[in-house]
Amino acid sequence: MQFHYRGYNSEDPRIKPAAGYGVDRPEEIPDEMDVLIVGTGPAAAVVLAQLSRFPSINVRAIEKRPGRLEVGQADGIQARSVETFQAFGFAEEVIAESYRNVEMAFWAPDKEDPTKIVRSSRSPDDATGISEFPHIYVNQSRILDYFLRDAERAPGRATPDYGVEFVTAQIDPDAVYPVTATIRYVAGERLGEERTVKAKYLVGGDGARSTVRKTLGHRLEGDASMHAWGVIDIMANTDFPDIQLKCSIQSHDKGNILLIPREGGYLVRMYVDLGEVTEANAKTIRSTPVQDIIDTANAVLSPYTLDVKSVAWWSVYEVAHRVATGFDDVPEGERDTRTPHAFIMGDACHTHSAKAGQGMNVSMQDGFNLGWKLGAVLENRAPASLLNTYAEERSVVAHDLINFDKQWSSIMATQGDDSSEVEEFYTKTFEFPAGFMTEYTENQVTLGTQHQELAAGFPVGKRFKSAEVIRRADNRWRHLGHFHEADGRWRVYVFADSAAPALEGTPTAEFANWWQEDPASPRVVYTPANGDTDAVFDTKVIYQQDYTEVEHYNVPAAFQPVKVPYGLIDINQIYAAGHGRDIFREREISSNGAIVIVRPDQYVAGVLPLDAREELVEFFANNMIEAEETAPAEYINDLEIAERAALAIHVED
Repeated sequence: MQFHYRGYNSEDPRIKPAAGYGVDRPEEIPDEMDVLIVGTGPAAAVVLAQLSRFPSINVRAIEKRPGRLEVGQADGIQARSVETFQAFGFAEEVIAESYRNVEMAFWAPDKEDPTKIVRSSRSPDDATGISEFPHIYVNQSRILDYFLRDAERAPGRATPDYGVEFVTAQIDPDAVYPVTATIRYVAGERLGEERTVKAKYLVGGDGARSTVRKTLGHRLEGDASMHAWGVIDIMANTDFPDIQLKCSIQSHDKGNILLIPREGGYLVRMYVDLGEVTEANAKTIRSTPVQDIIDTANAVLSPYTLDVKSVAWWSVYEVAHRVATGFDDVPEGERDTRTPHAFIMGDACHTHSAKAGQGMNVSMQDGFNLGWKLGAVLENRAPASLLNTYAEERSVVAHDLINFDKQWSSIMATQGDDSSEVEEFYTKTFEFPAGFMTEYTENQVTLGTQHQELAAGFPVGKRFKSAEVIRRADNRWRHLGHFHEADGRWRVYVFADSAAPALEGTPTAEFANWWQEDPASPRVVYTPANGDTDAVFDTKVIYQQDYTEVEHYNVPAAFQPVKVPYGLIDINQIYAAGHGRDIFREREISSNGAIVIVRPDQYVAGVLPLDAREELVEFFANNMIEAEETAPAEYINDLEIAERAALAIHVED
């Protein structure tokens, strides 16, 4: 974490000074706003946290619940989500309180006595090292707490408006505020009151029964598997030896269990197979009492027993695989002439089983994808056409998710004496549920793969897979991707050619000088002249040399950004190899060097050679708008805080 560059501040650096709409933020929902978010689920919370980092954006989130979520249905957090938490600054906290999954145990009927189950095998959770972050389990409500805390700590100081529901909306794309929404107070002193508010954009994260989706005229299409599962969060005593391990438990003829340990060391979740749903038994199965679910679990676990002491939460559900007919308000035939003003995300646009642990995880990536794009458009850093890429990219992900979950749900419901099919599918498809199969294709914010061979380990369209490098400023091993904050900036990673660091005369130096000074350079064109020189592009250099051969005075200014208001030079963006580790080798980067462009949501936008000038100019011209020379308001606030702190120190002395 870097701070003090605006001046000395002795307070918590995670709490940013209020700025813009965050200063004296009114409790009352305004009549007009930039973004109205409906819901505070995982996708909505991410958008709120992202937009609150841009204090020039007036964002409000309404939630019909009277307060925070207390019991969350989702619990599995995949490694890709933890990477996202890192970008928002709370990954370490979440990991510390969560259950960390290291392997999955598979149980099947004993071949000698099929009425009993035995452990048939184990599978490591991440045998290939797909991420440095773990697969964890923690209550959904805690994840929402962290994102909402982040939103409240950000300069925009955004907090949810609880006890308010969305009723309907009309959209006029030609109006200054295209969305006219009716909202209703459902709790508190104003219970029953309705009012109309206007917004530039409407974001629906209001769940599977989404009112926003219905307002946009979309519906969920797909089918149900006609198979029922009971879900119980319990605290119990048991002689089952793997109660604190993730397990797939397959009985001979009593059904199956997916066991998920939970945070805290005592709580576990069980997905208990209740069998096929038919017209004759549908009503009975849907009203299955919790004790019947527990009894079924005991039957599956035989010869082991489960003595349940407390049930924290339970439910019965049938698996349904459905995707919305649209993800925004633009009819398909009008995309060339119109940009969206309303969006749906999360369960509002895709529903599936809970057993693959994808609901919350995919929803958060929906929110991350949309949040930075809305921020860029509303801050006039990108054209409104950028917003068309949300539906384009995330609808493909949703369909891939449904296809995967259909297979997983079908296999999990299979009965018999052999668990090998479950284990084989789990191992073979691990990358998908871990969140790393998403691969965006060429579009406005993602280049083609013409130069992929220059950095084969950073596939274009996939998330940037971090690797360790030595930060030359303090000679510490650091994960390069961990410095990628959810701040709306583009990352430009310059992997240097084989020449030693130099101010001129090498391909790396020539690129750096063009990037820093040329009037056509995207850094020059799109960065406000009176702000931080890395305000829009976080540009880092990684040299092939050992760190002992790299000195910052030999490194071009493009890799040493200047911070306002004091003009401090940041030498923390210079990296190298050392101690036997080499990111060039690990990520198959050409010895001739390469430029790896990474989007604000951590996905690789392109790989280019060091002499790519026209390609860079053209790419960013398609998705950015020339900078205005207006200093961000938070600079002024930071400076005032620093001056007050300095005055306090002087008085104490």
